[in-house]
Amino acid sequence: MTEYLHTMIRVTDPDATIDFFRLIGLEEVRRFDVEAGRFTLIFLAAPGQEGVAEVELTYNWPAEDGSPPERYDAGRNFGHLAYRVADIYETCKKIMDAGHTIHRPPRDGHMAFVKTPDGISVELLQDGYLEPKEPWASMENSGSW
Repeated sequence: MTEYLHTMIRVTDPDATIDFFRLIGLEEVRRFDVEAGRFTLIFLAAPGQEGVAEVELTYNWPAEDGSPPERYDAGRNFGHLAYRVADIYETCKKIMDAGHTIHRPPRDGHMAFVKTPDGISVELLQDGYLEPKEPWASMENSGSW
């Protein structure tokens, strides 16, 4: 038997990333600080999805010698995370109001792409169908997604 557990992404600012995923509806479900390895693991899930479909945020602590922290480039080979949302327009508005860019707006009322503070692509898919509406229907793409 194969069972999906989680997807891990490395992050540079755990609080900013957690705040971003809260805009989509995910919450922190557990956290482990591993002092020996100098990293923190933070698991997020949508309500009712704990232990079923989770995102693991890995935060590598800054070096003890004061050297610059690691930076991560999001390679396109990773792809994206995807979440179904109850109202894609409301979710995208919350994300925009929090200062994030909607890279692929939900022009069709069905799909949008946004990015985490570390540049990880997140696909949002509407649960069911919403009619296209403004300002989303005429909004252009921004950057890559």
